[in-house]
Amino acid sequence: MSFTSNSTAGFGGPDAILDALDPEQREVATALRGPVVVLAGAGTGKTRAITHRIAYGVRTGVYKPNSVLAVTFTARAAGEMRTRLRELGVAGVQARTFHAAALRQLGYFWPRVIGGAPSRILEHKAPLVAEAARRIGVSVDRVAVRDLSSEIEWAKVGLVAAEDYERRALATGRPAPAGFDHHQVARLATAYEDVKSERGVIDFEDVLQILAGILTENRSIADEVRGQYRHFVVDEYQDVSPLQQLLLDQWLGDRNELCVVGDPSQTIYSFTGATPRYLLEFRKRFPKAHEVRLVRDYRSTPQVVHLANELLRRGRVTGALGLRAQRPAGPPVSFTAYDDDEAEAAGIAAKAGRLIATGTRPSEIAVLYRTNAQSEAFETALSDAGIGYQVRGGERFFQRKEVRDAVVLLRGAARSADPDQPMPEQVRDVLTTAGWQEKPPAARGAARERWDSTQALVALADDLARTASGDGRAATVADLVAELEERAAAQHAPTVEGVTLASLHAAKGLEWDAVFLAGVSEGLMPISLAETDDAVAEERRLLYVGVTRARVHLEVSFARSRAPGGRAGRKRTRFLDGLWPDGETSRGGVPRAGARGRSRDLLTGDHDPELFDALREWRRQVAVEIDKPAYTVLTDAVLAAVAEVRPTSTTQLARIHGIGPAKIDRYGAAVLAVVAAATNPEKTR
Repeated sequence: MSFTSNSTAGFGGPDAILDALDPEQREVATALRGPVVVLAGAGTGKTRAITHRIAYGVRTGVYKPNSVLAVTFTARAAGEMRTRLRELGVAGVQARTFHAAALRQLGYFWPRVIGGAPSRILEHKAPLVAEAARRIGVSVDRVAVRDLSSEIEWAKVGLVAAEDYERRALATGRPAPAGFDHHQVARLATAYEDVKSERGVIDFEDVLQILAGILTENRSIADEVRGQYRHFVVDEYQDVSPLQQLLLDQWLGDRNELCVVGDPSQTIYSFTGATPRYLLEFRKRFPKAHEVRLVRDYRSTPQVVHLANELLRRGRVTGALGLRAQRPAGPPVSFTAYDDDEAEAAGIAAKAGRLIATGTRPSEIAVLYRTNAQSEAFETALSDAGIGYQVRGGERFFQRKEVRDAVVLLRGAARSADPDQPMPEQVRDVLTTAGWQEKPPAARGAARERWDSTQALVALADDLARTASGDGRAATVADLVAELEERAAAQHAPTVEGVTLASLHAAKGLEWDAVFLAGVSEGLMPISLAETDDAVAEERRLLYVGVTRARVHLEVSFARSRAPGGRAGRKRTRFLDGLWPDGETSRGGVPRAGARGRSRDLLTGDHDPELFDALREWRRQVAVEIDKPAYTVLTDAVLAAVAEVRPTSTTQLARIHGIGPAKIDRYGAAVLAVVAAATNPEKTR
């Protein structure tokens, strides 16, 4: 379990590491002895602070690289930490997730303590949960199996034994999964453990439990681990669970060389067993702990920061840190009430298209929503608008066939690479044989998705070459292959050019230039399942996380009805009471539900109000003639776009989202005539 240190030649003296830090970040970086607690608000540079702390400790000789263990909660965050440390000239530090660190240690000690090869780890609990249900005579479907699996995970990470589940759940007021009572869940949890034992497998929670048990019961092994790791850093400490804290305590022993970093306002995983209690009570456990607060927000504009602060202030969120924006002023936050879900998706797609047209990269735009079921409408709208997208939480990047094939080709090329040819050129040559080309295919669909994946590899090669050049060396294809293998192990995918679609939970830890927070209506935000005060408070924190993902552009929106023409019964979230500009919509929005009169209610910027009114009158007449609702002819969003674009041909008309070939055949000539009449009335008399 030892690691080789690295040379830090060419990176300047230790104090150079501190030059890029603000006073509070520098305070973190120079607090090399624990215990240290860093309360870090969103966008305040916490990863910079803790990686510079580790690097400064190594470069000053206070830490040996292989004596530091930094743990976080996602493979992506761990990969980013390793990358930053490498850029600071520090290698050998272990930066891993709790599970990855525990699995590595368990695999090392298993033969000595338990004997034989380690048990296979379950990737999914579902098959064994279904088997356990059959054994106790409980009927389950796919949804029930998922819910029961989540409940078993909650109990295990909360250190709640199966025989104690019923009492603990009732004492805390935790409801059982729908369709079951607490006694049934307790019986099923016991049966699940029996099935695992019979099949000789363990789950991910067992990895932490077994290792913690080994360290508790075997002093010699505990001393070996503690002799290896002497300094600990825990990122996102507000999300730690009792099980993770138990393991952390065993790693520490009676020492206090611990630095924890977190933000109580970003506690959004309580349903999985995470709790901010350990962060909030850190000073009680370590009264002499050095506390640093990071509140300078370098990510977001003052407009975004103001909304984030007010969201927490009005909710009286415990432990909220008041952020101070450091960026120049940006555009105002937009608030839009759309007529229906389809109009919301189309409106967001149109605005994303305008951002892209004015220079924003698609990968710097995100649409965030509360539930994964909401993504379909945005996928359709973006596809119709010809805009590429990626769904976060979908198929993993390194599992895609085109990526696997490309890595095989690059691995082969690394063995016969031309040392005189720049690495990026070699990569392009290799990927060209796999179908990559400089320009993306014109059409959307599978071909474009494959191109996006291989283009991400090309971009990574370019980035790697630039980094190596800055260090005074030339990157090789072998370097790229090694980087890809490390990223694949950590599931740290390179950036794919496309608008990101993600749930608010999946967006944690990420950021974009432009963020669309969609569907912020009661029932979705807070979600209808949030029935307790604590659950509603967590929903507010979840919205705060969404707001703070935006750097510059932020739109918050909801739809008044589910389907076009439906009853406008939805109401915006209570969390924005006093913050939403009541009675109006944002720039680029559609008319308020029930809006009458001139099209000033649209507030689209450069639309033609008279043309919009003329189009609505034309639509009204058509609707009367065909005896159908007006929206079935063309929606308000489409008419607004026509009033802004002022098309003069069917080709231009076809570029407007929401007007397909059938609509053009039926209404195209009439719409163009209305546009022509409003644009040049003299010629139409």
